[in-house]
Amino acid sequence: MIRRCTEADIPALYEIINDAAQAYKGVIPADRWHEPYMPLEELRREIADGVEFWGEEADDELAGVMGIQHRGEVDLIRHAYVRTRARRQGVGARLLAHLMQATRKPLLIGTWADARWAVRFYEKNGFRLLSREETARVLRRYWNIPERQVETSVVLASPAWT
Repeated sequence: MIRRCTEADIPALYEIINDAAQAYKGVIPADRWHEPYMPLEELRREIADGVEFWGEEADDELAGVMGIQHRGEVDLIRHAYVRTRARRQGVGARLLAHLMQATRKPLLIGTWADARWAVRFYEKNGFRLLSREETARVLRRYWNIPERQVETSVVLASPAWT
């Protein structure tokens, strides 16, 4: 069952994000990795900044989470993570499909350039990789991230993006 996450889910969000983010360790630039990957204070700031988390529940616990953030004429998919033990069961694809159906706006997804599995996942689900120039432009316009992250990230766009 996919449902919107609540304040009561914050401990589970924190756990899922930091469990799943272990896949980035040794893959993303070392200067961008830290533990925990997303501290609790940062998670709370993201929620306060408008990231709405949705989760898929299985066996009375969240198996994966994905956020959506409204940014005017576009929506951003933010912080998409599936518990390590729940991977390769379609959780991410179902969450993404749910959020794609929830908006009529173009969707943009930012991820680490070296996280090739994430890029392939989004491409498999209908998103296209933007050029380096367009990636830098949209990251600076719609995200609030350090310049180093702009340099090491890619953006994928839904078919509605022109």
